[in-house]
Amino acid sequence: MSTIPTLREVIADAESKHIAVGHFNISNLEGLWAIFRAAKSLNVPVIVGLSEGERDFVGVKQAVALVKSIREEYQYPIFINADHTYSVERVKEAIDAGFDAVIFDGAKLSLDENIAKTKECVDYARSAVRDVLVEAEVGYIGTSSKVLDAIPEGVKFDDSTLTSPEQAERFVKETGVDLFAPAVGNMHGMLRNAPEPRLDIERIRKVRAAAGVPLVLHGGSGTSDEDFREAIKAGISLVHINTEIRVAFVKSLASYLALHPDEVAPYKVMKEPTEAMQKVIEARLRLFSGM
Repeated sequence: MSTIPTLREVIADAESKHIAVGHFNISNLEGLWAIFRAAKSLNVPVIVGLSEGERDFVGVKQAVALVKSIREEYQYPIFINADHTYSVERVKEAIDAGFDAVIFDGAKLSLDENIAKTKECVDYARSAVRDVLVEAEVGYIGTSSKVLDAIPEGVKFDDSTLTSPEQAERFVKETGVDLFAPAVGNMHGMLRNAPEPRLDIERIRKVRAAAGVPLVLHGGSGTSDEDFREAIKAGISLVHINTEIRVAFVKSLASYLALHPDEVAPYKVMKEPTEAMQKVIEARLRLFSGM
């Protein structure tokens, strides 16, 4: 890819082709290499995400520097997003640090308060000298990217918590967000001993028509391939995956250490877990890209 498109262009292109851009979270350099190598092997753009906790661990400015170094060295469309950010201050921090996109997560607030704070984030992003995309969400889907024994408290799959087309239309109109993340039967994390909830495909279709901006699916881990295909067809343009990568990393790491208890060189220990993450990411990118 010679000229690097902007993130806005990448998402618009995905929309026009009825495919989705993959968004994968990192907590370390190994995760970043896994994401980049997976995307490059398929020649597709990709987004690297870091939650508040992940940013605190990696470093806000350091994360930007790492992603930008790969983008510049390889001239590749790899972007960085400040995932689930719960305060306006931390949204501003991410924008100032050079993130390509930010998510203000006011899903637990009242709709009015969520709109007011999201608008503040959008106004700040528009004052930046570069094009920073702002995403926000309506409808609570939990917060933990881990393996769960039960559906998180507060997450329900009915009209009381799922996003309505009317909410989506009002929210986008009053905030001016670039991307919108609805609650459509999705949830963060993966269930250990139960089938994942099914996505409400018809709701996705209606919310996309009402919102008028690209939709983002959070909590993608554990969702069936069939649901992903249908959701993307219905109007999802970005998909977030985190738990699946974490599970692959930890399982591979535990397996390697059990077989090599005396190995103490981190670069040797981390090789197989990095490859395990890459394998998961590659499979998801193939699916999202319609390959």
